[in-house]
Parts: sequence; C-alpha cells; structure tokens
Amino acid sequence: MKNVVMGLVWAFALLAASSLASAAVVEHSFEVGNFTVERLCNPLVITAVNGSLPGPTINVQEGDTLVVHVLNSSPYNMTIHWHGIFQFLTAWADGPEFVTQCGIPPASSYTYRFNITGQEGTLWWHSHSADLRATVYGALIIHPRNGTSYPFTQPDEELPPILFGEWWNRNVVDIENEIDESGGPFPEADAYTINGLPGDLYNCSQNQTFQLSVSQGKTYLIRIINSALNNQLFFKIANHNFTVVAIDAAYTNPYTTDVIVTAPGHTVDVLFTANQPVGSYYMAASPYHTINQTFNNVPTRGILVYENSTSASPVDVTMPINNDTDTAHRFYTNITGLADGPHWVPVPLTVDESMFITFGLGLASCLNCTFAIPGVRLSASMNNESFVLPRGRGLSMLEAFYQNATGVYTKDFPDNPPFEFDYTDPSLSNGAQTDAFAPKSTKVKTLSFNSTVQVVLQNTAFLGVENHPMHIHGFNFHILAQGFGNYNATRDEPKFNLVNPQIRNTVAVPVGGWAVIRFIANNPGIWMAHCHFDAHLPWGLSMAFEVENGPTPETTLPAPPADLPKC
Repeated sequence: MKNVVMGLVWAFALLAASSLASAAVVEHSFEVGNFTVERLCNPLVITAVNGSLPGPTINVQEGDTLVVHVLNSSPYNMTIHWHGIFQFLTAWADGPEFVTQCGIPPASSYTYRFNITGQEGTLWWHSHSADLRATVYGALIIHPRNGTSYPFTQPDEELPPILFGEWWNRNVVDIENEIDESGGPFPEADAYTINGLPGDLYNCSQNQTFQLSVSQGKTYLIRIINSALNNQLFFKIANHNFTVVAIDAAYTNPYTTDVIVTAPGHTVDVLFTANQPVGSYYMAASPYHTINQTFNNVPTRGILVYENSTSASPVDVTMPINNDTDTAHRFYTNITGLADGPHWVPVPLTVDESMFITFGLGLASCLNCTFAIPGVRLSASMNNESFVLPRGRGLSMLEAFYQNATGVYTKDFPDNPPFEFDYTDPSLSNGAQTDAFAPKSTKVKTLSFNSTVQVVLQNTAFLGVENHPMHIHGFNFHILAQGFGNYNATRDEPKFNLVNPQIRNTVAVPVGGWAVIRFIANNPGIWMAHCHFDAHLPWGLSMAFEVENGPTPETTLPAPPADLPKC
C-alpha cells in the first residue's frame, strides 16, 4: 500500500510541476488597517482588509500560484491563514502565529506565495492572530481550469459568496485581553451577520440587511462560508431548497436539503433554483448551540428578491430550534464524497498511526483571576495536554523544525488519553473532578512522511457537552464515521465508509460524541490541529503534527523566505 501511496504523491508532484508551466500567477495587495463602521446604532473602530467587511474575495483557477502582499497598517501583529489550502511544501505560508511564522509587526509587510493544485471550490482566508479573525476574513474561490467544468449541473449564474460572521459592540482584542485576565468565557456576540450586515431584526439595521437578486426559473451556484468566531449556524431561505455539491473545496454527491448547517471554518457550495412565485423571501442564519450557557438567539436575516417583485413584505422563514442536534447531525452525516469526481482521493486502507484523542473544556489554576469559581480559570485540552503557543521562545515552531532546534516544543504528544473513563458522562459537567485540570504544554505528534494516520476524536463532558469543530491545517481528511456517546471500535468500525466518505478540513464532532478521520501525512512541516471556536484556542484546545521530511528534495521543506517575520 505504501508504494501505491508514494506513487500518488509523485503523481501529485508531477501534476503540480506540469501545471505551473501553464497556470497563472494571481496577485493581490492587502492593507490591514483600522477604520470606523457603524453597526447596531454605534460607530466602532475595527481592523479589516482594504477597508471592507468582509475583505476582498480572491478568485483563482486550480493550478494557479497566489501571491498576496500584506501591508500591516493596524496597531496589532498580524498573520493571514489560507484556510483549507494544502500548502504542499509551502508551510511557511500557512499563517498561524508562532506556529509557522511570527506576526507581521505594525508598519511592516510580508508577501505570501503558494500554489493551489488539486483543489476546487470554496475556501477562505482569515487572520490567525488573537481574535482578529472576527473582522479580518474573506472568501477564496478556486475555479476549475480553463476547458474543464463542474461535475454537477451547470448553473445559469454564480451569486456572490455568503459569509456568516459575528459582531461585538467592542474591540475584540480588548475583549480577549480582559478574559485573559479574568479567566472567564468569551462573551456572546451582540449580533450575527451576513456579509458584514446584521439584518433587520437588530436595532438600527433596517438598512443594513443583505440582499440577493434572482430571476425566476434560473439556477444559481451559491458559496456559503461560516467565518463566525464561535458559533455553528443553521441557514435557510424561505420556501426554497438547496442541493449541496461541495464542502470544504471537495466535491460531493448531490444532496438536497432545506437547511444548511455550518461550523466555523466550514464552506458549502449549493445549487439553488429560484422556483417560487415572484416576490421576496427572507433568508436567515441562526445559532446551533449545544452547551448550557446564555447566548444570542436573534438570527441575522437577509432578503432574496426576485426580479420584478413588488412585494413589500418578504415571506418569513422558520428556523430550527437552537439545540436541534437531530437536524445538525442529519446534515453533517448524510453528505458523501464524489468518488469519481475531480481530485478525488481514495480512502487509504492501511493505517500506520492510530490515535485516540479526547478533548474538551476544563479548568486551570489561577491566583489572580476574577472568574466566578475562586482560584481557577477556564481551560481546554487534548489528551490531557493544554496547548500553549510558544511566545517568547525566539523561533516559530516551523523554524524550530527546520533548524532542528530545541526548547520551542517537545515531541511527546500522547497517542491516547492517560486513562480511560466514561468520557461523555453528564455528571462530569460540574467540573469538580481533578480530571478537568490538564498541564500546560507545547507538544507535537511526530509522523513519518507519507504515513497514513487515523484519529478518533472523542468529545468529553467536562464543563458541559458540546459540538466542537476540529480543523487540521495542511491536509484534507476522510470522515469515516461519526456518532454519539463513547467510541467503541467493535461496535463502530463496521460503520466506516471506506468507499465515498466526505472529505473535509474541519469536522464538527457531534455533541457528546466522536468522529473518526483518516489522512496521509505527505506534507512536511508543522501543522496545527485545533478547535475552530476561537474562544477555545487560547484556552489550549489544540495540538500540532510534526510531519518529517521525505526522502528526496521534492519532498523536503525548503528554506524559509528571506522576509519571514521574526519572533
């Protein structure tokens, strides 16, 4: 099997080399800076790209090289992560601060350069510094090469991408600094947004409602991106259905549904036919929320308007209840991959590395925190290790990997939790058990180049059960199975889909449940694996994979760019 996989790697490398000869170089300039916008009756200074929220949409074709010149005119260190891009041999461009680079300082610039091969569909870009992702984000659309077409019914038109977000009436960096001091939770958003607009259910937002215009009878391609910081979201358009044709820039078998469910980081491409009477129809995004705490349950609304409509009052849309796990799980599990479609990667059948990773929220000791529980602060962990970014250690993790330097991270992330227990027992939610406390560390799991890795991702119930979106940088993975409760190999392995499982870069692990993923570690470097709720990342719900170099120069991480920001 290894020979087969190595052949696939070489074929991919040859394809990339041949494509570069004819592919384009697409260049963009990003100026990250502060500007004032007004939302929910109040002006607020935010940090964003090129003075817009969301930032500019990047359009490329598969095989192109993307070059983005970033000028940091903001008062904060800044990095950009190209969410879902493989970054094959370009790990230096991946973007997470202190992992693959240090931040671009204020009044400085840096150029990201990388090739995009073997991927088509919708991805996105966002800041990977502090919580600046709240306003520093935009779409990245990968079109098929010239002369090729989509492996689904050709739409009549393509509509602008829809990006969900969250809005706070305060500076998100100030909020993050305050909760770092207090040890408490990140406050819930004051509003949800569609393309930066809250919609007419919020104060002073009647004229800040996103609108789409369509013609009756036409079929459209809509690209949907959940760029929210901390919330999974349901999305519907009144009286209309969708046909899902791709997720996370990987094609799927057509799946018809009246509701889309997305976790932060997810993208969904859908076909949508304007087949209702001429009029206007509300669209809405509302939270899918599974943990027992207060949250904003007011949806963000937009309006779909048919050409020649004279309707003054849009048809209303009925949303699922906020904890509708049945609807969310049905959507997340019914999608299958397009096994005969472009860029399909068969499931590797031989596993070299097996890991069982428990993860969830917990507690940490704290002398001066003002959180409600005396002497503790909120924390999070994976396999009882709470990840700490290596600030102040002189090198990013990737630089340490390249230089074979010590003192930045250790190579002993455990393959399994330290002991077995009933991971999803609801009684764990009181947080009183000492098991809820995990040591702080910066640990990686080392993988041999080209090894096949299978990971069981198991939610735990400490401080409450929750659906967590887990994202791995640098790779797509097959989702073989998902379920509730504690994973049991004897019972659950027979459920594995080894024929046409969905392929993603972010998996929403079911509330109080588990998911099994599998991928080939064919990209040398350091790659984060973490919860894509930004509130959970600084608490430690993360780890990293260290993928060793391959046997040839073509499978070895090259030297860093000369202008790579220094720590």
